Amino acid sequence: MALSNTQYDTLMRRYEARQLENQHIVMERINDLYPKFPRLAEIDETISSHSVAQAKKFIEGDETALAQLKQDLSALAAERRQILKSHGYPENYFDPPYLCPDCKDTGYIGREKCHCFRQAAIDLVYTQSNLKQVLEEENFQHFSFAYYSDSLKNPSTGLTSLATAKQAVSLCKDFIEGFRTEFKNLFFYGDTGIGKTYLSNCVAKELLSRGHSVIYFTAASLFHIFEKSYFGKSADYSEDYQNIFECDLLIIDDLGTELSNSFTTSQLFLCINERILRRKSTIISTNLSLGQLVDAYSERVFSRISSSYTMIKLFGNDIRIQKKLGQKAHVPQ
Repeated sequence: MALSNTQYDTLMRRYEARQLENQHIVMERINDLYPKFPRLAEIDETISSHSVAQAKKFIEGDETALAQLKQDLSALAAERRQILKSHGYPENYFDPPYLCPDCKDTGYIGREKCHCFRQAAIDLVYTQSNLKQVLEEENFQHFSFAYYSDSLKNPSTGLTSLATAKQAVSLCKDFIEGFRTEFKNLFFYGDTGIGKTYLSNCVAKELLSRGHSVIYFTAASLFHIFEKSYFGKSADYSEDYQNIFECDLLIIDDLGTELSNSFTTSQLFLCINERILRRKSTIISTNLSLGQLVDAYSERVFSRISSSYTMIKLFGNDIRIQKKLGQKAHVPQ
């Protein structure tokens, strides 16, 4: 994720502030528990003084000093954990409460940027806090099958709206579980208001929580970036253009709502094809039928999608209208 110097400095200040906050929390806990349990203070003092003494012995030629130090520190740490546990505190209560234990809230693992830094960069560049607010509501924990009919059937598959939705959720969860090891893409299509965007957001929520970088665009926003980058109208968009191809998961929502022309068709093919070549997963949702997709974007685009994406058609009654009217398709068992 390419960042300007100002953006990079902004992120690093956030990490520094988080580290200071972690230190503050640990000191508050220490100051609270030391007076209550003096042995904890004694243990930490012993660890400090013993470390210095054994290091001095090692420098003076005692080759057993470090092994003895390791053994002593292990015993003292075990005693500290036992004291904390016996009084109802977590064994790691004096450890900093890292938001990202992988990099310990530094943003880096060795010389490499941590996954949390990469996602923070995406959030900064694309102001994805709005998406994150949506994901607090639109996720698998809040997903309900109650809005899908168990009597309305798709004549082409014989499956009910409910069975189709359950199959779609199962495919999404398989996609998530295999994300690190299997290259897959998802294509949601069907009428308006039947959960295509909601399911995309469910997947985004799960993958974000697992440290993957996710970028969400409506089709109109995506093609706007392509246009600005292609015609050189803004240097800022060149970074956005590259990020589209580099993120772990790209979500293109509402394909077909943008103004379709030869430029959007060529750029859509470029985006799809390039991400396939890089083995970067993509989720596309559209209200278009497959026939309308061919008409709007050409046989070439359709062929690339149909051969490289898991096609998931949802159908049923408009969930937004059901919610507005306080209705549900059926009562969950």
